[in-house]
Amino acid sequence: RDGKVASMIVRNALQQDAPGMAGLLNEIIAIGGATAHERPTDAAKTRHYAIDGPDVLSSVLAEEGGSILGWQSVEQFQGEPHIGTYVRPGVQAKVIGAAMFAITLEALKSRGVRHVIASIRADNAPGLAYYARIGFRDIGHEPDFALEDGRKVGRVHRRFDLNV
Repeated sequence: RDGKVASMIVRNALQQDAPGMAGLLNEIIAIGGATAHERPTDAAKTRHYAIDGPDVLSSVLAEEGGSILGWQSVEQFQGEPHIGTYVRPGVQAKVIGAAMFAITLEALKSRGVRHVIASIRADNAPGLAYYARIGFRDIGHEPDFALEDGRKVGRVHRRFDLNV
């Protein structure tokens, strides 16, 4: 289902959104600190793991005037549904994530998904705040989680129960 908040549109992601979604993720990767992704991606990879690959359970994006403000996807990873949320730098904490999560929840409930896991870098304060704000609860910590360059940044695992 599509939803609208002010002039922002939140809708299911489509194959043709892959280049813009990859571009946004690459922008976030280049800045650093807000994602465990460390290497730039491309449209084909993004489409496979975030839009229509066999493990994708949900994929939504928020746009305004044709520009992608953020995207969120849930995919089966190691037997569990895992969520990733990416919002354009400078517009975080402006209802974008919450609006996307509302649509994501509908999609997951329709598929009978009972819970979703978020694994967030421990040094990603905005990401930790976002997932706490929308109701995710801590289920584990990985203090020794390290980036490819060996820097330990830690990781927090959180879970949201859907009550389906």
